[in-house]
Amino acid sequence: MKKSLFIAALCIFVFIESQAQVSFSPGLRGGANFSKITQLESDFKSDFYVGVYGALRLGKLYTLQPELTYSNQGASNIEVYPNLYETTETQSRNETVTISYLSMGLSNKIHFNNQFSFLIGPTLDFQVSKSIYTNTDVDFGFVTGINYKLFGNLELDGRFKVGVLDVFRSDYSASNSPHIHRYNTNLLFQVGLSYTFKTQIQKPN
Repeated sequence: MKKSLFIAALCIFVFIESQAQVSFSPGLRGGANFSKITQLESDFKSDFYVGVYGALRLGKLYTLQPELTYSNQGASNIEVYPNLYETTETQSRNETVTISYLSMGLSNKIHFNNQFSFLIGPTLDFQVSKSIYTNTDVDFGFVTGINYKLFGNLELDGRFKVGVLDVFRSDYSASNSPHIHRYNTNLLFQVGLSYTFKTQIQKPN
């Protein structure tokens, strides 16, 4: 019974989507980042992000949205130690670590109505500024969030990103540090605005 209901709902969804007109609209997005690196004794770091996207509306309920975003992440008040292979220093210090990424995302947006939409998708991030504390130039993660249409083509965005790669170098933790050998991943909250331009390239049914 449940399987039949699922198949029926899927058929209805496909039928509704097939009746919609395909369109493409470019847009801009930007706002505030609140980032942290997991498994470190640190605080959230506030910074910014800015980017572009292309909204490929494939149906009344679904939009595929490729994105290119410059994003400053990292964490503040991290207790770090000198690299013991490069110096004889052993005194720890607290620092703010900034990791700048060029992010390539692919958001899948589900539209509940004319105002609310939910998104989820992967992101592949490339580090654009070197940091002695990072052990990889690439990060991979998943993003989820919601969009709320304010007025016109302006929307309010709220997102949450979880990275899956170890981005912090254990060399910068002393042997007695609780951080050593831990798996330190990016954690990110974003709040901002997006604007979709009215210009559209449409493909008729």
